[in-house]
Amino acid sequence: MKLFGIKLDKRAFIRWKIYIDRARMYIGYISFVMIAFMFLNDFKDASIRTFLDENKLITYPLMMVVFMLFSLVLGRLDTKLGLRKEEMRNAAIENPVTMEILNNLKEIQEKLDEK
Repeated sequence: MKLFGIKLDKRAFIRWKIYIDRARMYIGYISFVMIAFMFLNDFKDASIRTFLDENKLITYPLMMVVFMLFSLVLGRLDTKLGLRKEEMRNAAIENPVTMEILNNLKEIQEKLDEK
């Protein structure tokens, strides 16, 4: 089936889903910056608010650097603890294609060991 000259089939929908998933990462970066600005604009204390308003060219970039450093530390901690590896391992176990590949590799290894 076609709509506006675009083929509509299972492969097209999967390709579009992949595009959306990739774009989601970049939207997350934009969201990160917006959260940082909201954090800075949420101060109600008059002295802090005045300081932030008078020194925007210093405080906003400085806070962005602090947020970036904080994110790097969290990412490093996540890597050191191996959370991402375990997450990927669990996702692979749930993926039938990955499990089929693993089973095929095990069969090949067994056949090689026999010879």
